[in-house]
Amino acid sequence: MNAPRPQGEAESSRVRVLVAEDQSAVRAGLVLILRSAPDIEVIAEAADGEQAVRLTRELRPDLVLMDVQMPRLDGVSATREIVAEQLADVLVLTTFDLDEYVFGALRAGAAGFLLKDSDAAGLLEAVRTVARGEGMIAPAVTRRLIAEFARPNPAPAAATADPAALASLTPREREVLGALGRGLSNAEIADHLAMAEATVKTHVSRVLGKLGLRSRVQAAVLAQELGGVR
Repeated sequence: MNAPRPQGEAESSRVRVLVAEDQSAVRAGLVLILRSAPDIEVIAEAADGEQAVRLTRELRPDLVLMDVQMPRLDGVSATREIVAEQLADVLVLTTFDLDEYVFGALRAGAAGFLLKDSDAAGLLEAVRTVARGEGMIAPAVTRRLIAEFARPNPAPAAATADPAALASLTPREREVLGALGRGLSNAEIADHLAMAEATVKTHVSRVLGKLGLRSRVQAAVLAQELGGVR
């Protein structure tokens, strides 16, 4: 997503992360965990949403670890600005006290959702997964989303796709969209559809572009809302 940076091979392989969390103790804990991993670099910290957006514009991290409830500018609004400007991928941290935060962040284009009570290993794996260009949703969040879909009149969690846009998908792109809806990673899609992983990434990008979606998580939710795609 971001423009290439003139870095050495070893340095460029590290995931550059900006941590946005208003509670200093929580933020310090997140930074400590992230810095324990040799392949992750914390390049900045933000205590509110406005600072998170400003620092993201200035530093262009690979990923922003974003709390949803922050002063001055909430995490959902900050995510919307960052994604709209294609500055970085956003991994949202939530306690899941309020569903509207999660659905709002999903509509804003967040690439992943992680509960604050996740352990260190879960946090590191989530950062790596999103950095690879693969969306992720914590299992507890997935259960809530599925429960929402099961309601008679569920609230829309992602933008409804234009029927004409859906019709414009090639058969292969529809297969990829269906695989996203089943929560498959790029590697799993490649294995399932017998294609190169790089080709899967290309198809995912085309699906997002044609459907006007901001993240593969939105695509996965849309596929589930459609009851699977064939």
